[in-house]
Amino acid sequence: MKAKELDKKFETSEDISQYLDISKARRPKQDQKRVNVDFPLWMIQQLDKEARRLGVPRQSIIKVWVAERLQKAA
Repeated sequence: MKAKELDKKFETSEDISQYLDISKARRPKQDQKRVNVDFPLWMIQQLDKEARRLGVPRQSIIKVWVAERLQKAA
């Protein structure tokens, strides 16, 4: 199938998953590496409080906040 045909199917909301090899898919710059960070207890408590309020895991809040700060610094 030519790229134009695939684009047309995609743009008309057809299911194109049968044409993709998902086993080789990857997200650039999304490789993960585990890091350990020690936080004071009061920070953990505040993070947990905010996580409960938003209904998300603590790790999600940390990732979002660090990403926001890095984007500001860039």
